Amino acid sequence: MGFLQSLRVAFSCLAANKLRSALTMIGIIIGVAAVIVMVSIVEGIRDQVVKEFEQMGSRLVVIAFSPEERKRGEGRSHVEFLTTEDAEAIQRECPLVEQVSPEFSMYDRTFESASGEEYTGTVAAGLANYAELHSIELTAGRFFSDQDSDAWRKVCVVGSKVAEKLWPDEHPVGQTVRIHGISFTVIGVAKRQGRRSLGGPDPDRNIYAPITTLQKRIAGNKRVWWMNARVSDMDRTEEAADQIWALLMRRHGNQPDFMVDTQTRMLEAIGRILSLFSFVLGSVGGLALLVGGVGIMNIMLVSVTERTREIGLRKAVGAKRRHIMVQFLIESMTLSGIGGIMGVGAGAGLSWLVGELMKGDMPTHVPVWVAVLGFCFACAVGVFFGLYPAWRAARLDPIQALRSE
Repeated sequence: MGFLQSLRVAFSCLAANKLRSALTMIGIIIGVAAVIVMVSIVEGIRDQVVKEFEQMGSRLVVIAFSPEERKRGEGRSHVEFLTTEDAEAIQRECPLVEQVSPEFSMYDRTFESASGEEYTGTVAAGLANYAELHSIELTAGRFFSDQDSDAWRKVCVVGSKVAEKLWPDEHPVGQTVRIHGISFTVIGVAKRQGRRSLGGPDPDRNIYAPITTLQKRIAGNKRVWWMNARVSDMDRTEEAADQIWALLMRRHGNQPDFMVDTQTRMLEAIGRILSLFSFVLGSVGGLALLVGGVGIMNIMLVSVTERTREIGLRKAVGAKRRHIMVQFLIESMTLSGIGGIMGVGAGAGLSWLVGELMKGDMPTHVPVWVAVLGFCFACAVGVFFGLYPAWRAARLDPIQALRSE
């Protein structure tokens, strides 16, 4: 019996027991769909992270205050905070650094318009180069300048959602907004950006203001939590990071209470974490596939029992063991293959639905390799769990098989 004929026999056997075949395939469908949905979420997050890093550029070095580095091994931290003086020193003494932007954020702050409308968001503070380093485009007005920072001017740029909420029927530029009881004049409106990372802050809910203004008028100090430094030569980013590290160690008494990292290293670290998540979540879906495989083995054993006389008859007219074994393996693989195809379709549909329902907060992306791997794994499960029933069918004695009722 050829392959195509065996395939036709397999389909006819499945069609003869539609309900039983459908129930058996449910395990495979759920398993493949689960693998695709879980991996698509991780891959969607990976794509979004990569896109965000590409927007910031590969020449960026991130410097962050990190007292935990000291607390882990030698007791209390000796560095209170990074300061704007550190940023000025980096700009002055690190020849590979093109520009530095000291930054800090105040989360969950209430913004109030002159008319009494309120909105909760984040105040992001930086220098005039903040917009360039973070790829912020404006739909109206301008971004704050070096002159605004030097004079501690109470000016700000509002995100698109802030503008829509506080001034739904008015032009935001020229309006005033109160932050911590201080009135700021709106000089620009940022273009809608959308949430850039899962669980991260929504930049459209931000208000951007000069860091010097917030330090002098609200915080009362020159502390910053992190800095972004742009390197002049992309090929020397690692060297620039080493220069910055050495400078900060000198300025802070050789106390490693800060982190200096390049975008490339950060992206690689995030990639490793996401790969681990992808493996773990995919394994959970794989367990469902194995459960489906047990169902296939069960149904194939039942099929062998039901078709004992047929097997005996085929052996009596000359069918060899390998022919019987191949026939049952094809039936098992057909069952799992159809379930795999349906699982791929269900997984892709569910992934799209998750992305639509979460409205960008949980991005999804189904790579072709995930769909192919899911289908191939389903077929492999069918072959693996079909081996024992096929072997058992092939080992039947034709005389005993013909005698069975």
